[in-house]
Amino acid sequence: MKIIGVEKLTDAAWLNLFRVTYHLADPKPRYWTLATRRPTPRCASGRYESPDAVIIAAYHRSRKKLVVIREYRVALAGDEYGFPAGLLETGESIEAAARRELMEETGLSVVRILAASPPLFSSAGMTDESVCLVYVECDGEPGTGSQEPTERIAVIFVSPEEAKGLCGDPSIKFDARAWLVISHFAATGHLAGL
Repeated sequence: MKIIGVEKLTDAAWLNLFRVTYHLADPKPRYWTLATRRPTPRCASGRYESPDAVIIAAYHRSRKKLVVIREYRVALAGDEYGFPAGLLETGESIEAAARRELMEETGLSVVRILAASPPLFSSAGMTDESVCLVYVECDGEPGTGSQEPTERIAVIFVSPEEAKGLCGDPSIKFDARAWLVISHFAATGHLAGL
């Protein structure tokens, strides 16, 4: 496959659409529309090494529970269950972003970073956005004082049994990556892979 052209279709602050022209094995041009947070899509720049965002799977030391958030999402016209997450700021490390986002969205402090994934892609049919899943231990009392004015986030602490109940409720809308970690926690009582 070879990318032969990129055309910007929108001009928004946080996310834009691009039309990508490419060839497969034959010379016939093909087209794909994708969304990206970057000035140029990754498929044109070849830059895949740094993530756009972090997702924080946090285990609360004192409560001995997993930290889950319930957040209003416009695209779902309702709440989504997932983990604290956010975009990396220019020059910010994955670890620093995880600490900052956990504090901003939940009021909790990272005590120890356990592991971080490489950049992960979850909707490559629509976007080139990548995230690093960061596993942490945290502590403190939840608070919402640092949330953005547009954020509606509730902090929920779940035991393995409570996680099992959440995962078994078909009415709940889950972030796909969070569901995998939460269901593993429900089955084992541990964060995935740790």
